[in-house]
Amino acid sequence: MSIVIRNGTIVNATGAYPADVLVEGERIAALAAPDSGLAEQWAAGAERVIDAAGKYVVPGGIDGHTHMEMPFGGTFSADNFETGTIAAAWGGTTTIVDFAVQGKGTSVLSALDKWHSKADGNCAIDYGFHMIVSDVNDTSLKEMEACIDAGVNTFKMFMAYPGVFYATDGEILRAMQKARDTGSMIMMHAENGIAIDQLVAQALANGQTDPVQHGLTRPPELEGEATSRAIALAKVTGAPLYIVHLSAAHALDAVTQARDTGQNVFAETCPQYLFLSLEDLARPDFEGAKYVASPPLRPKEHQAELWRGLRTNDLSLVSTDHCPFCFKDQKELGRGDFSKIPNGMPGVEHRMDLLYQGVVRGEITLPRWVEISSTTPARMFGLYPRKGVIAPGADADITVYDPTAQQTISARTHHMNVDYSAYEGMELTGQVSTVLSRGRVVVDDNAFHGAAGHGRFLKRDLSQYLVSTTRL
Repeated sequence: MSIVIRNGTIVNATGAYPADVLVEGERIAALAAPDSGLAEQWAAGAERVIDAAGKYVVPGGIDGHTHMEMPFGGTFSADNFETGTIAAAWGGTTTIVDFAVQGKGTSVLSALDKWHSKADGNCAIDYGFHMIVSDVNDTSLKEMEACIDAGVNTFKMFMAYPGVFYATDGEILRAMQKARDTGSMIMMHAENGIAIDQLVAQALANGQTDPVQHGLTRPPELEGEATSRAIALAKVTGAPLYIVHLSAAHALDAVTQARDTGQNVFAETCPQYLFLSLEDLARPDFEGAKYVASPPLRPKEHQAELWRGLRTNDLSLVSTDHCPFCFKDQKELGRGDFSKIPNGMPGVEHRMDLLYQGVVRGEITLPRWVEISSTTPARMFGLYPRKGVIAPGADADITVYDPTAQQTISARTHHMNVDYSAYEGMELTGQVSTVLSRGRVVVDDNAFHGAAGHGRFLKRDLSQYLVSTTRL
């Protein structure tokens, strides 16, 4: 199908300019200056013309951190790959990278096969996988090589959750050595889980059971300590390191220092850490349970530091860590014991909109909005230039965005399979108008036109940001 997008302003990470876009089949075929006459010729033969006057034409968003059907605490995250990817499309995101989970005592490759069976034929947009490695041994290290051959070349480990996902420093070191030797990358959940478990036990023993204790027993100092330790292990091994869902200024300081010395260290943050705070965890009548995620929400003063990190590129991108649990029956499992509240929050639908508020408020520039939501994830996770850019030859993953539209976030109108919104009542400027996924219009005129099964699995190349630290 040929589609022409006319009269819009293209915004790439490199800048913004007026141009018309020709889509042929699944890819962008050409761009034309508005006054060149080419667009008129294209429109005459096109099957559809989309008028983007007054709107931005941006590459579809890439959410590099989601958890669909994620097992946690005896339950599963509420969005499956169908509902979660449809919600993502509504919010202008056209690619997700989810996490396959190796449980203790199981095979890495069998876990990857299991996640393929969950996603295959069910995704409305394109998708890839990271691999959670929770059991480091000779077999799993060897299986990491097979994962890389299968297009899964990022491996997440945990310094938190002893007895579930936790890895010792020795296990982390061995995995980092494998990443160094293969060109792959370790992703780290950096919190000192051993110390946190002691603080949790002490709080419960003192009768402190409310959701706010989740934040108070996971202090930012313990995120900073774990981040520094992970960076030290990466330096010793020569491996690249990617810190997931960074929430605290203490951790950001460690990342900034490492990057200033030229180390291959990268970090993401999430919208919840930019817009929500410890005050939300302290909401009365167990409402704070809606905001339980790990790392926890921080005091408000951390937000300004995270926005600064996004401006300076010490924070490379923004993902959601989308892992929704319904308040009723799931979050309520932790009534009377905050440690039993499933950890995770919904967010995949509103990431692009929330980050655009950074443009509205003057925190980031318009091109930086595109960079942290699409282009950098594409390059970080081996998808560029197929994804993450409006350019000839790229997949026609395109979001037409209305910068003047007004909207109010609410669980009554969102499309995620969860019974609350973490941003209920928040008024935003800007909203998705039309979304194309590989040349197919999946969202338009406030209606979903896509289908489960349209999305394809993406075999990813190695990260494009890694530099050699060996002196010539």
